[in-house]
Amino acid sequence: MHQPLSYVDTGANIARNVVIEPFVTIEKNVTIGSGTWIGSNVTIMEGAKIGKNCRIFPGAVISAIPQDLKFGGEKSEVIIGDNTTIRECVTINRGTKATRKTIIGNDCLLMAYSHVAHDCIIGNNCVIVNGVALGGHIVIGDWVIIGGLSAVHQFVHIGSHAMISGGALVRKDVPPYVKAAREPLSFVGINSIGLRRRGFTDKKIQEIQNVYRILFQSKNNNTQAITKIEAELSVSPERDEIISFIQNSGRGIMKGYMQN
Repeated sequence: MHQPLSYVDTGANIARNVVIEPFVTIEKNVTIGSGTWIGSNVTIMEGAKIGKNCRIFPGAVISAIPQDLKFGGEKSEVIIGDNTTIRECVTINRGTKATRKTIIGNDCLLMAYSHVAHDCIIGNNCVIVNGVALGGHIVIGDWVIIGGLSAVHQFVHIGSHAMISGGALVRKDVPPYVKAAREPLSFVGINSIGLRRRGFTDKKIQEIQNVYRILFQSKNNNTQAITKIEAELSVSPERDEIISFIQNSGRGIMKGYMQN
């Protein structure tokens, strides 16, 4: 259902029970799943694929062309999963020829005035708080929370279950399961409260703490720390996820809190 004061291109594929409020603009080659609500003054441009039961609040702009001077008009997309909420004045740019996709997962909350640049990948159950600015090509795992007014450098990776403080400048990769704060951004502990809320046992949290104790609270470099972790700590999915993240970090990981 859409109001007569909205514009929906005949080339858009809109499920029958989508609600479109007045003054919305939806361009061609847009797909919107059932149960989604589009608030007034939302603009959804070509290449958007939006899932079921999403809520998009007034002033949001989805699938505008990238703010990238190299962009050459190539076809690309924004893909948004199910049950995701996009609050007022959020901007999400579509991909470039690098990947041709900007992806946001299921059950996410993007709060007002946050920006997701081209070719980003955001996992499921993430919270991007008011005013966060994500540069291009950022990869964010599941269950990540980024505090308000933070700025994340292009190509940064943020591991699953990480929590980043408000006002952070994120220049380096942030490993999974941690809390990050201070300037420069540093390890300040395990996201233990978040992990408990998601069903992690105290034993499993202790295992994760043991990994980061070797990584961030010793005088070893990363290579030495990984060797020690593999030698001293039992194999587990979480241990191996942390090791793999560090070994594959393109920008290097953030500092430990005992480092100058």
